[in-house]
Amino acid sequence: MSAVPPSSDQPADGRDAAADPSRTPMNPGDQAPPGTPGTGEDVCPRCGGSGQLGASACPDCGGSGKVNVGIGGA
Repeated sequence: MSAVPPSSDQPADGRDAAADPSRTPMNPGDQAPPGTPGTGEDVCPRCGGSGQLGASACPDCGGSGKVNVGIGGA
């Protein structure tokens, strides 16, 4: 018989999506994943922060009313 490796609910590479911004899903209006250094939340310019366009969720912010954008300037 062969041994069955233990199962885990963690990613195979051992990284946690919350601790790794590159693994966090982005909305089309985001300039970078949440948690990326040099970025922050802003009001979605397309829906004005309501999260809605007509009767549907805003496609840019995914209905949250917020987008992640670069801050500062260089």
